[in-house]
Amino acid sequence: MSNLWTNQDIDPTKLRKAFGVFPTGVVAVAAEVDGQLTGLAASSFTSVSLDPPLVSFSVANTSKTWPDLRRAAHLGVTILADHHGDVCRQLAGPVDQRFDGIAVKASDVGAVTLDEGIARFDTTIYREVEAGDHIIVLLELHAVDHPDAGNPLIFHRSAFGRLAV
Repeated sequence: MSNLWTNQDIDPTKLRKAFGVFPTGVVAVAAEVDGQLTGLAASSFTSVSLDPPLVSFSVANTSKTWPDLRRAAHLGVTILADHHGDVCRQLAGPVDQRFDGIAVKASDVGAVTLDEGIARFDTTIYREVEAGDHIIVLLELHAVDHPDAGNPLIFHRSAFGRLAV
């Protein structure tokens, strides 16, 4: 039996496709920074800990948005609903148009969440961990709003989909 796993050169395109077979939810991470709505979409969101309450997401080292967003006192995290495919694309588009036509709420401390999200969190940065070409951002939760309605937007094989129940 030959060992297929030894000394493999991993092709980035092949690796991206392999990662894509695992479906993920999508979140918006947003805040008011210097009087401007600032945010991004992330498909790497996960719960981490109940005590203390922590979640995480990853952002590319090359992100032009993260250096501004990380300066916010609080960050809003919104789990996007299955009808938010266009919203997600918009949040990944031109910076000055990311929030055009999107209903949001800003907290007193600057965390911004989308009105129609299926769960919303007020967070602060707990820790950042360098990890290859990304930064893993651990966030501590300070408030949670879970309207208990709707299903999550699913990102799978480089496309948006819905959860089949």
